[in-house]
Amino acid sequence: MSEHAKRKRAARRFAPVGIVFAVIGVALFVYFVRRAGVAEIMQGMRRLGAGFVLILLVSGIRPIVRSLAWTWCVEAPYTLRLRDAFVAFMTGDAVGNVVPFGVVVGEPAKAILVRERGVPLSAGVPAMAVEYLFYSLSVMALIFAGTVALLLSFPLPKVLRSASVGVLAGAALGAFAAFLVVRLQWKFVSRTLALLHRRGVGRRTLTAARRERVRALEDRVYGFAARNRARLVPLLLLESCFHLAGVVEVYITLYFISDIAPTILMAFVLEAVNRVINVVFKFVPLRVGVDEAGTGMLASALQLGVGIGVTLAIVRKARVVVWTALGILFLVMRGLSVRAVMDEAEQSVARAAEINQHPAEASELVEEAKIS
Repeated sequence: MSEHAKRKRAARRFAPVGIVFAVIGVALFVYFVRRAGVAEIMQGMRRLGAGFVLILLVSGIRPIVRSLAWTWCVEAPYTLRLRDAFVAFMTGDAVGNVVPFGVVVGEPAKAILVRERGVPLSAGVPAMAVEYLFYSLSVMALIFAGTVALLLSFPLPKVLRSASVGVLAGAALGAFAAFLVVRLQWKFVSRTLALLHRRGVGRRTLTAARRERVRALEDRVYGFAARNRARLVPLLLLESCFHLAGVVEVYITLYFISDIAPTILMAFVLEAVNRVINVVFKFVPLRVGVDEAGTGMLASALQLGVGIGVTLAIVRKARVVVWTALGILFLVMRGLSVRAVMDEAEQSVARAAEINQHPAEASELVEEAKIS
């Protein structure tokens, strides 16, 4: 079977799943919009008015700081300009937002899009992995702190309190696991792939060349801290700025759309819950429905009202649509399409499997992956 036929077969396999999640998301969206009241939502949107421009300006800080963090994770002899990183970041995020399970394609697409800017995959992918690691640690810290603030500061219904305790436990467990993995430099991905290969799972996919590339990637990621100790604190501060901008964005939105004077604590808790929604429902395009449901229920518990929560989620979605449109524009300006980026991402991953049939090329590729 040709690679093109395999991709079409995989697309047909995932299409029904994507449709199911889309239908569920739309159903949730319609339910919570009706529950909140269309009139109340429209009133909130009218109150916001030109304030949406201010929200866009504040939210624009977020991709900039993550793009800057990515440039700091690229190691010599390669360098990545902020402009190129920003365009690739926005484009990859746009692909991830419009495609079901888009995170599988959106993240590799970022590294692929800077390849022609002088940063090969052997440098771009590890840098992206390091940046994402720092981002993930900052997300876990935000979720943990936000959940603690929610439990200690607001009276919650039993269901929401139980869910919050579960989120708190999950964040604590995730942070502890991340600490152990980084501290012990446990190569759990390559070891898991090797175990699956020995058990006969995915023998055609988990080739020796692919497993070696994963191991080399883990080596570079784990070695980053030792080679770049001076960058660690600035990276954490940059990722913190990402979340700070999110809190400010929520506060500004509430200031415009709510009759109740918002507090920084409210904005902090709402942003933390938004991160939970983004992590858990990353596979749902634009988090349609689930964002409105989660934010609406939390806003009700914070005495803001379901309508304010749903309006906040819709405003956030409108902001995402604007930035997604900008990412798609960057894509079109480069003469590409979402389908083309998806195909190239799949081909780049599949290349490792093809190299297994060409030992000389495999050796060359493994040596390139080991460059530090």
